[in-house]
Amino acid sequence: MTHRLFARQRIARFVRPDAHVIAGGTAPALAASHSASHRSGIRRLLLGALMAGAASTATVPAFAQNDDKPPPLEAASAVKAPSTPASQVGKLTLDQQVKWLRAAQKSGALEALGDAQLVALFKSLDPLALPRYIKEGPNGYASYEMTMSRSERIRGQWPDKPDHMLVRVAHDPLRIYAKWLPDGAHAGQEILYDESKRADEMYGHLGGIMNVMPLWTSLNGALARSQSNHDVRDLGTEYIAEQYLAEGKKFTEAGLPRSTQIEVKTIDGVRVVAFTFETPTGQPQFYAKRETLGLDLRHPYFRTVESYDNDGRIFEKIVFETITPKTFDDSTFDPKNKAYKF
Repeated sequence: MTHRLFARQRIARFVRPDAHVIAGGTAPALAASHSASHRSGIRRLLLGALMAGAASTATVPAFAQNDDKPPPLEAASAVKAPSTPASQVGKLTLDQQVKWLRAAQKSGALEALGDAQLVALFKSLDPLALPRYIKEGPNGYASYEMTMSRSERIRGQWPDKPDHMLVRVAHDPLRIYAKWLPDGAHAGQEILYDESKRADEMYGHLGGIMNVMPLWTSLNGALARSQSNHDVRDLGTEYIAEQYLAEGKKFTEAGLPRSTQIEVKTIDGVRVVAFTFETPTGQPQFYAKRETLGLDLRHPYFRTVESYDNDGRIFEKIVFETITPKTFDDSTFDPKNKAYKF
């Protein structure tokens, strides 16, 4: 995601991957809302370490090279479950807590815990344990395919239904293909981004019966901003991890308390440990006044995100439904690919 496991915080905040679209001639997706310095920070943060799960230097799982048969989430793991019971983890040192989480996640022991056990576990941990776990675990892959649901409030309006998207991503250089699926908003839209060819532009078209000729458009232009507050490069789990870590740093620098509510939820069929953070000052100092991040129980990344503004209105919701490591050839990011409708 590789000498930089995740070349850019971009691609998904829960993405913020967005229901955006790029597009053809009238309303493409995703506008860049984060500065270049922010993105470069992510590259440093999420690349060579974005979450290896065992060390701060991220490693791509061996199965990431298998296009066809990545191990299912429920597959038995070769990693041995930690011997310390969940009820005693809070008594361990910070380093030991992070190692325990990694082993429990990889072995399936974390997923096997009941709701009350999970809540008690995360409440007992050192405040730095979760950030360390997220920062040092593999937050993604060198290349992968995902499906996601995403909604975003644009110019004060919340969409009637979310975008349902298929996204393919490869890093070094960063390349993205995204398609809006038939059962979601903006169905039929497609976009391509290739950092090595046009770093500041994306290629795409609108969908539906009004499909127009595809064209190149600026990542920061008016068309890109029409459907999203984000850049197409924000699509992916990396962006969410970076956002979480950056917000935590703001709390620390401002000397503010970080109020956290912990519960177990099932969001669109995904069981997660949900962490709700309430900021004392809200926007614009922080990304959101209140935000709920859903931690995946089999991988060290967030699968769901809900963000609320200063008035308590939700302005963004993302659910990563599937995340599958895959390798791609050049045709995956070629507008001449006959499987695409450019």
